[in-house]
Amino acid sequence: MKLKILKSFAQLKIAILLLLIIAGFSILGTIIEQDKTIEYYQQAYSNKFSLLNISFGEILLFFGLDHVYKTWWFLSLLFLFGTCLISCTFTQQLPALKIARRYNFKKNKVEFNRQEYQTTLNNRYFSVCLQNFKKQKYTIFQQQKVIYSYKGILGRFAPIIVHISMLLILLGNTIAAWGSFSAQELIAKGEIFQIQNTISKSFFTKIPDYPIRVNDFWIEYGPTNNIKQFYSDLSVLNTTGTELSRKTISVNFPLRFKELTLYQTDWNAIGLRVAVNEKQYQLPLISLTKAKNLWITWIPTSETSETGLTFISNSLNGTFSLYNETGTFIGTYNLGEKISQDINLSVLEIITETGLQIKTDPGIPYIYFGFGLLMISSLISYFSFTQFWLAKNDNKFFIGGTSNRAKLNLRLEFLSLTVPYLSKN
Repeated sequence: MKLKILKSFAQLKIAILLLLIIAGFSILGTIIEQDKTIEYYQQAYSNKFSLLNISFGEILLFFGLDHVYKTWWFLSLLFLFGTCLISCTFTQQLPALKIARRYNFKKNKVEFNRQEYQTTLNNRYFSVCLQNFKKQKYTIFQQQKVIYSYKGILGRFAPIIVHISMLLILLGNTIAAWGSFSAQELIAKGEIFQIQNTISKSFFTKIPDYPIRVNDFWIEYGPTNNIKQFYSDLSVLNTTGTELSRKTISVNFPLRFKELTLYQTDWNAIGLRVAVNEKQYQLPLISLTKAKNLWITWIPTSETSETGLTFISNSLNGTFSLYNETGTFIGTYNLGEKISQDINLSVLEIITETGLQIKTDPGIPYIYFGFGLLMISSLISYFSFTQFWLAKNDNKFFIGGTSNRAKLNLRLEFLSLTVPYLSKN
């Protein structure tokens, strides 16, 4: 009964159908943004189209298309596909490998006529053929007057390794769905934080409690004042404040510490630190929404704040512009430069914050290892499994050969074994 159930899952049609369904939903999960807020989907997809007065956004949320890879039905598809692979491995691939390793003798001319290449030679060349098989590293079995030899058995392992690699990839995806999380943090330079703003997490997710310190943040500008790259110098600490790991990260160069991966994703300017008459103040910066990378604030020059200067900057390279109360342009200055002769005023620092995306994915090692095995199996599959049979009959012996691939090589090998002796028969 168990064998019948396994064989029912080992059908190629079922495996291909499941694979196509999984691929289709995976593509859908790539097109639709994953793990966003409910409000995001309601705003982004509600006006696309509706079905029976139900918006697409509501349909998307109902079926879990906002987190495709974590839904019960997607994981069930992975389980069924994995069951197909396991069933095929135990009911087809392993028995086929076992049969390939067994000796399989052929004794009469009818059996030799079924082979791809076959001929008849004089018995005096029988031992010569055996010596040639040994030189070419064939595995040889002999039973009285019959011989069975093969080589390239490694190629028979390729389908099994393919199945194992795919099972590892499925296992990695399942572990990732159950144990991963994603968080987004905006942290000012010099601050220490713990992961709090989680975007997505699963039932078995364990969020690490490592304190993380933003040591520094800076931007690298190009010759035309365009942003080339932005960097964050981060330290991972333990509960006593001891530094466990430190790295300067940038876009595409994250910090990896144990199960955590910290990516550089965003940045912003949030305030100014100014000195007025030897006293330091911190002022908020406002980012103009209709302009890219443009910040503005008001720097009061009197205790009543009735007089002051308007600060405007479009970069963090240390330069900024100032305007008076009437909107008249005063000039362009650098950080630390004295601005007014009447009062001792200078802008000391533009306070920035860095945007970090923090992830953990315990399934990644299984997925990488699975794809590595898949590439190895692709190389192994090019090894052709070649078989030869010999059988003595009176003063002649039959020789025949077949191969599962590399047919031209089989033909050349068969000719090299037989042609030198055909004319001497």
